[in-house]
Amino acid sequence: MLDQSIIGLGIIITLAAVFNFSIHKIDEGHVGVYFRGGALLPQVSQPGFHMMIPLLTTFRSVQVTLQTDEVKNVPCVHNMVRNFTADYDKTLIFNKVHHELNQFCSIHTLHEVYIDLFDQIDENLKNALQKDLNELAPGLSIQAVRVTKPKIPETIRKNYELMEGEKTKLLISIQHQKVVEKDAETDRKKALIEAEKESQVAAIQYNQKIMEKESLQRMASIEDAMHLAREESRSDADFYQMKKQAEANKLLLTKEFLELKKYESLAKNAKIYYGQDIPKMFAMGGCSNDPNLGVHSSADDKSNEV
Repeated sequence: MLDQSIIGLGIIITLAAVFNFSIHKIDEGHVGVYFRGGALLPQVSQPGFHMMIPLLTTFRSVQVTLQTDEVKNVPCVHNMVRNFTADYDKTLIFNKVHHELNQFCSIHTLHEVYIDLFDQIDENLKNALQKDLNELAPGLSIQAVRVTKPKIPETIRKNYELMEGEKTKLLISIQHQKVVEKDAETDRKKALIEAEKESQVAAIQYNQKIMEKESLQRMASIEDAMHLAREESRSDADFYQMKKQAEANKLLLTKEFLELKKYESLAKNAKIYYGQDIPKMFAMGGCSNDPNLGVHSSADDKSNEV
């Protein structure tokens, strides 16, 4: 019984040891690749707990953070590890960073590297690395590169910082000047707009006054024309009446009609005077010397009138 207990305990310990060496964990953001006898196996495991044959099989956890969204096909990682080992990032990226930076620094001065062109180093380095990756390892992409300021002697660094400060002051002065010029330009445009507005208002008011004067002038002309037309109409009517009256008189004033009117007038004014006091005007007119007879026409002497 004791031997069986020892054997059972040994089996349990063996199974526990085998289980302990066979189970392994892959962290989030990584994948597991496996080697057996030094040969890379086609198996690729995702984050979590996994089992493998202990002693015969080993594994490596490969970080694929960020790349996991772009590397859609998992065998891509397998090929990457097969071609460039599990430390492919050192071969393809980190080792090339020094080379690319040396290339950049060799063709530029310290002043350009430290100040003038420093803001371009990140982008240039990223483009250079990505160009090599597109040829050697399609599928790998570099999201961003950040390069810190290079280390230079303290005295030179202080001079550069002083130059940077002066450059900043100059840029601030230039920007301030641009702001002042912009404000002046804005004020000038406002003044032009205001002057143009006043000019347009004055022109509108002037045109209104001209239109009012022209309207009054046209009204006066119309009134004068109406008055002239009324006068001409009245004159034409008077002329027409006088013309018609003259024509009527011409028809009436015949020789016989005039003789008739003469005798009618004489008949209306005939007077007979008797007595000795006959007005002298009739005696002087060549009448008969007989004072007792006379037939004359007079409207002034009413005495002795029969």
